[in-house]
Amino acid sequence: MRIALKVLLSVTVLTTLLLLLPWSEVRAAVVRLPAAVWIGVLAGFVAGHGIGVVKWRSMVNAGRAGLRASDAVGCYAAGLFANLCLPSIVGGDVLRAAMAGKSTGRPEAAVLGGIGDRLSDVLALALLMGIGGLVARNALPGWASTTLTAVLITGAAGAALLSPLLLRRPLARWPARVRRPLGRALVALRRMSRSPGVAARVFAMSLGIQTAFVLLNAWAGRAIGIDVPLAVWFLVWPLAKVAGLLPISLGGLGVRDATLGALLSTFGVTMASGVVASLIWQSVLIAGGLIAGGLWWAQRRRSAVAADGVRTRPANAHGGPPASYV
Repeated sequence: MRIALKVLLSVTVLTTLLLLLPWSEVRAAVVRLPAAVWIGVLAGFVAGHGIGVVKWRSMVNAGRAGLRASDAVGCYAAGLFANLCLPSIVGGDVLRAAMAGKSTGRPEAAVLGGIGDRLSDVLALALLMGIGGLVARNALPGWASTTLTAVLITGAAGAALLSPLLLRRPLARWPARVRRPLGRALVALRRMSRSPGVAARVFAMSLGIQTAFVLLNAWAGRAIGIDVPLAVWFLVWPLAKVAGLLPISLGGLGVRDATLGALLSTFGVTMASGVVASLIWQSVLIAGGLIAGGLWWAQRRRSAVAADGVRTRPANAHGGPPASYV
């Protein structure tokens, strides 16, 4: 029932946007996008997730899972493809963790590594939002600039003051439904603190990947006529992505698009152009997920053929019958 409600919300928001927005502006923005730009954005997306495989595998193997590179590619590709079918990216994370746990025999390392990997992404997004907000506030009117500055200062101070208190709060005092994921997150944080070198490398890769994704969105946005300072993208795109992570829609569809359009409109961009920019990225997500699904299928097929060859291979070196029949 919850999934049905998320689908309904996504469809309702998207339908409302397309009905209320001037269709001529939507069509004009779509037509302005060159095919070469879309292909370039897709290539950058795939390359970013190629680095993501290395990043995720590093976190999983920090728990001594021994996940092989080929298995990591298959698990990661399966999770990326599953994001097209499951209600949120968490579903893809669960699938790749389950596959990695089965492959290595260390399910706890796969789960905690995945949580640590996702935490590094969230921290990278938070840092980009802070930097983007500080620079982009000059592009807003006086009152809006003052408000954004106050929000950033309040958010930074709140995080600095409340984080230690929240981390030290006994797990038993948290609501029952959040104890398990919170406990896993805390264990993942402790594991990262014991491997500072791995944590630093993973965070650097997260920061690089998220920065690249912001630049790809800015490239596509400029191609359809969105002319705002680059710093604005470093503020609005992470905010829209975080809004899409909220468990209220189908993988953020609709919510992320409306959020990005509304945020860009405060910088003088038409709502139609902002929504189209978000839908362009959504099309890249779908195409990238299908590519990942094809890679996963090809890898499974190759593994099945190899396993079948091992089962049917003759036992002696001359191709004769197995030794047990001689």
